[in-house]
Amino acid sequence: MMMLTFRHEARGFVGFVERQKNLIRRYWLWEVVWLIYSLVSVLSIGYLAAGLGSLGTGGFDLRQAQLYLLVGALLWAYLSIVFIEITFSVMWERWEGTIEYTFMAPVRRLTHLLGICTFALLYGLARTVVVLVIAMQLFHLDLSHADLFTAVTVMAVSTFPLVGLGILASVLPLLSPERGEQMTVAVQGVLLLASGVYYPVSVLPGPVQALARVNPLTYTLDGMRAALIGGRGLAAVAPDLLPLLVMGLLLLPAGLAAFGWAERRPKRLGLLKRSG
Repeated sequence: MMMLTFRHEARGFVGFVERQKNLIRRYWLWEVVWLIYSLVSVLSIGYLAAGLGSLGTGGFDLRQAQLYLLVGALLWAYLSIVFIEITFSVMWERWEGTIEYTFMAPVRRLTHLLGICTFALLYGLARTVVVLVIAMQLFHLDLSHADLFTAVTVMAVSTFPLVGLGILASVLPLLSPERGEQMTVAVQGVLLLASGVYYPVSVLPGPVQALARVNPLTYTLDGMRAALIGGRGLAAVAPDLLPLLVMGLLLLPAGLAAFGWAERRPKRLGLLKRSG
């Protein structure tokens, strides 16, 4: 009986991954546009750092600054893609008019959300690799001293709080079909401001620094920069890994609980309808 249940949920999990893939394939031209946007955003940061040389820098290490900015831009490209793919999943279903069928499907909600999140992680990774390869060719990035094992570990640990945040934000389109999508963009903007993507957190005003300390993206960026630029090992990035672990343990269950509540509310009030 348990084996049959596992097989049923596994088929549901693969089905949700495949459904997200088919949505991307259906709107592939838009995905090309967003890929170009991600590429242009990252390259603009690289050329901004390169252009500082014409302003006179003295003892300022331009190469190090360029690497710092490009790593931040690349990581933000990945993190924002994952966040958007998770949070917009509800919005897409409302637009397609399939959200009622999804909520009535004989599959656990955990399976549904894990399928969406898994696809978001794989798709975000694929797009980021494309941008990284192009950036490395154009800017001749030197990552020979990087500790790749530590970088992969930081990225893996940061997945849990990131997914938790994405699921929490995906509740917004459930609560407000009209304004929920705009609110997720606002949340993304706050995460960008208070994470140190393009600057050290220390330059931010006190209240924003406090917000950065509870933002998992801050620790992800610090840990990844330490591993990729500084070549530091696991022991050196432990102060970043510990908050990520704690945030993952808090945000992931909180996201699942919030989504469950937000799902029951529109069912009770009859608000599950196509909004496009």
